[in-house]
Amino acid sequence: MSAPSTPAPAPAPATTQAPAPTPSGGSGAKTTTSRLDWRLRFVVLSVIWGFSFLLIKVGTEAYAPFQVALGRVFFGALALLTVLLVRRERLPRGRTTWAHLTVAALLLNTAPFSLFAYAELSIPSSLAGICNATSPLWGMALSLVALSEDRPTRRRFAGLGLGFLGVLTVLGAWQGFSGLDAKGTALALLAALCYPIGWIYVRRTLASTPGSPVALTGAQLLASTLQLAVISALFTSAPASFPLWPTLSVIALGALGTGMALQMQYRLVTEVGPTTAQMVTYFIPVIATTAGVLLLGEQLHWNTPVGAAVVLAGAALTQTRRR
Repeated sequence: MSAPSTPAPAPAPATTQAPAPTPSGGSGAKTTTSRLDWRLRFVVLSVIWGFSFLLIKVGTEAYAPFQVALGRVFFGALALLTVLLVRRERLPRGRTTWAHLTVAALLLNTAPFSLFAYAELSIPSSLAGICNATSPLWGMALSLVALSEDRPTRRRFAGLGLGFLGVLTVLGAWQGFSGLDAKGTALALLAALCYPIGWIYVRRTLASTPGSPVALTGAQLLASTLQLAVISALFTSAPASFPLWPTLSVIALGALGTGMALQMQYRLVTEVGPTTAQMVTYFIPVIATTAGVLLLGEQLHWNTPVGAAVVLAGAALTQTRRR
């Protein structure tokens, strides 16, 4: 979940380029098939990440939040290590690289995954998905301070203001935030803030690190697994049982939402470019809200979808750049 967009927990390539079409007599049919292929995977990726908040909610019914986060990174790492094994790729080497990956794991996996799980103990999964969509807004605000080369524009400033107006609409500021769990909402917003902080750190420390994004992500998830294993051992007790649906939810959250979904995203970036690929972020809160209402019976008030639309519009404006 990721980036400007909801950041995926791994450094993306500095530049990407779609592969050139292979010339052939039936190029038209092949081009159409290719387009349908990436569009289909785009939809699948949106659904997987949109359902992640529902899976977190179901997982916390039987497991402590730290345990849900641990299962998420463990099964995510397992999925990516399987990909590396098939490709015969190695994990990155070097103490400095692993030190930076450990910090990145804390900022992009351990902290936000735990915070979202704790938040969903008291707020609907749909609200958590919408809070996640504020990540681009936090990212732009932080980049003005931390990234001197990321120049602001009037349109991006307008997007920032519009986005936070949408947040206030979602939270029902005009009625004094009544009926809202302040602690859970604050934790979800803090989780969304972790992503741009982590990406700024990654951009400054790991941008030129050799190795494929999948290898770096797999190593990062391994570091996060170790961190959460220690935290879970210290602050939680071992689960007494392993109920079917919460267990399957945690496995799916890790293997699909944190592991294979990142692999799908990297393929999309390579094929259609980062701008198109990151548009998946704007579908996540829509799917998260729909899943929460239809499958978990969560209540939906008018200000939630309206505010979410305003948040997404503001987030989209903050991603515009100078020509």
